[in-house]
Amino acid sequence: PGHSLDELAFSWLAAQPEGDWPIVMGANTYRAMAGFAASGEPGTEQLADTTKYLVSSTLLEPFAWRNTVLIDKEPLMAIRDLLEDGANLRTIGSLQLCRALLEEGLVSRFRVGIFPVITGATGQERIHDGYPDVTLALIEARTQDNRIQSLEHRPTVPDGPPRSG
Repeated sequence: PGHSLDELAFSWLAAQPEGDWPIVMGANTYRAMAGFAASGEPGTEQLADTTKYLVSSTLLEPFAWRNTVLIDKEPLMAIRDLLEDGANLRTIGSLQLCRALLEEGLVSRFRVGIFPVITGATGQERIHDGYPDVTLALIEARTQDNRIQSLEHRPTVPDGPPRSG
């Protein structure tokens, strides 16, 4: 049977082993995810109890989505401080934020999810435009629901152009 992209995305999210780790999100992703959660989208209920660090200069407290913490100082410094204090963090979406975290060397794992859906006509943007060159060393591969491939990599931003082999 066919599945919507949202159904696949949220089932994948719920199956992640780090499901209780705080999530760092930019404003656009936060708006979208908070909207899905507010509308009762299946698979988003687990996010209500999860700490959500929001990096935004446009969204202000108070937040309707509980357990939201606004990062109100320089985001990369704030995230570096959280990591140095021993926090395990994850991101969802947040393309600009993820690019910046990767460029700063703050990413220890990079997950690529391959969804069995092609959004050629409805896709909005290519997610890796603007990223630096990155080499990926495969750490783990999983199949979820016999549909979604989840590939875990250790990312490295090379000093020069990446080489194959």
